[in-house]
Amino acid sequence: MHEKGSLNPFTDYRLLVTFVQGDKQIIVRGYFAADGDAANTGAVAGNIWRVHFVPELSGRWGYTAQLHTGTDIALSNVRDQGQGVALQNDKGVLDVQSVGLDARRESDSLYGRGVLQKSGRYLRFSGNGAFWIKGGTNSPENLLGYQDFDGTYRQRADARKGESAINEKLHGYAPHLRDWREGDPVWRGDKGKGLIGAVNYLADQGMNAAYMLTMNVDGDGKDVWPWLEPDDPSRFDVSKLAQWDIVFAHMQKRGVALHLVMQERENELMLDGGDTGRLRKLYFLEMIARFGHHPALFWNLGEENGPVHWDPQGQNDQQRIAMADFLYDADPYRHPILLHTHAEAKDKDILLTPLLALPSLDGLSFQVAEREMVNAETRKWHRLSAQAGNAWLITMDEIGKWQIGARADIDDPRHDSLRRHALWGHLLAGGAGVEWYFGAHQRGNDLSTEDWRSRAELWRQTRLAMDFFESELPYWQMEPCAKAPQAYCFAKSGDIYVYYVGENVPAMTAFAVAPGDYAVRWYDPLTGLFANDGAVETITINTTLPVLAKPPDKGRDWVAIYKRQ
Repeated sequence: MHEKGSLNPFTDYRLLVTFVQGDKQIIVRGYFAADGDAANTGAVAGNIWRVHFVPELSGRWGYTAQLHTGTDIALSNVRDQGQGVALQNDKGVLDVQSVGLDARRESDSLYGRGVLQKSGRYLRFSGNGAFWIKGGTNSPENLLGYQDFDGTYRQRADARKGESAINEKLHGYAPHLRDWREGDPVWRGDKGKGLIGAVNYLADQGMNAAYMLTMNVDGDGKDVWPWLEPDDPSRFDVSKLAQWDIVFAHMQKRGVALHLVMQERENELMLDGGDTGRLRKLYFLEMIARFGHHPALFWNLGEENGPVHWDPQGQNDQQRIAMADFLYDADPYRHPILLHTHAEAKDKDILLTPLLALPSLDGLSFQVAEREMVNAETRKWHRLSAQAGNAWLITMDEIGKWQIGARADIDDPRHDSLRRHALWGHLLAGGAGVEWYFGAHQRGNDLSTEDWRSRAELWRQTRLAMDFFESELPYWQMEPCAKAPQAYCFAKSGDIYVYYVGENVPAMTAFAVAPGDYAVRWYDPLTGLFANDGAVETITINTTLPVLAKPPDKGRDWVAIYKRQ
């Protein structure tokens, strides 16, 4: 078989493998792998087919593999359709052992915890049951436009008005070469060190997610696609995708989840005119077969999806629903399915309202124009989706204004407004996590970033917030509560209350707390330290009226935490 063969191995062959344990049965698609080592050999032909299986139960699993050929058979789920092709190793058994990881962060690796899936408004591992809050990077969105990947080049280097400027050269991530470590993966000798090092740096800062487009043909970066050529979506680049998977596996090993964005604003009508037809189905099926085995992965239906007041061209409601339904049915591991929103509230109202009760859509990848509105918008769409019967998880992934975003530390040393409104404001609204978008007109923007050290302080503050939620709060049981003056509130009523107050808070602040005995502490979100060396003040509240509290030091942000004794 050959990538360019007269019988197309991507459309005219289909491998299905059935795994069985007792009455449990899982059918997983395989894929054409050329010589089985294409990441290193660059092979375009061979007779190796591969399947990835991630069992949810330990013990003995039996398997049966079936390879069939026929015109466009890859798009069919009919088991015996087409002509059978003889396989070696088409039957056998696997003895699966449990890794034995418990609770939350005994190891950076995401393997052994089960699949990261939606659980109410949050994400939770299916194996050990641990809840998970996201913190990571949204930039560069063309992360995979990398010089060491086979078949990767930039279509052209122009930029639309109002968008980020891009360089002539692909990403090299040279500043992160020093972060590559002996024993880390490479391909074709010593390729991949810059990107693997960048992943190491992100993980070392305690970040656990990265956003990336898997296709930006004719979009902003114009340098990422899974195919041999950007104008032929029916033939995939086996060696390039194998190299992507080396990076993805390393990300999972280092605790970094994959946020895979399937299309961009500018190309959402490129495949099948926006329908989920032959080419879009093939694209989705190949991405699932090659990457769906990774335990921590989000499918994003598309960046800034749908027509908008500044561009009326885009997918319609029925096309968005068809995409979500197809991914939902095709993914054997049921990874979360998200939709990247537009920035303005009025555009969200138009595009999201018809999707509120859609069972196949797990939530939103939020874009918000004004950071001060993050808390209110997160609360709004949580409320509306819950009322519709499908409470969405919402992650804050692209903060506005579009030209500003998250500036480099040298330009915004404290990141005060991001910390207050986009980070803590989102989390205290019940948000599932954040990714930081580097504005279009910033140094190291959302397309040109080569060095994640440019936002080291932002990673530090994000990790502090994540640690606070993981160590101090049963956040999955908590709800946003009435906003106090200049404060965000989050509570498990009668049990625990958290208030975030800004630096201009009055000397005495009113907090609504149910009567009872409470241990009170004040936390500094900028330093990660509790006031007075963590000393606990025990108070008794006998009234249903708001309680007046005095922050330890006016002129800085504080988080007040009331825990019932």
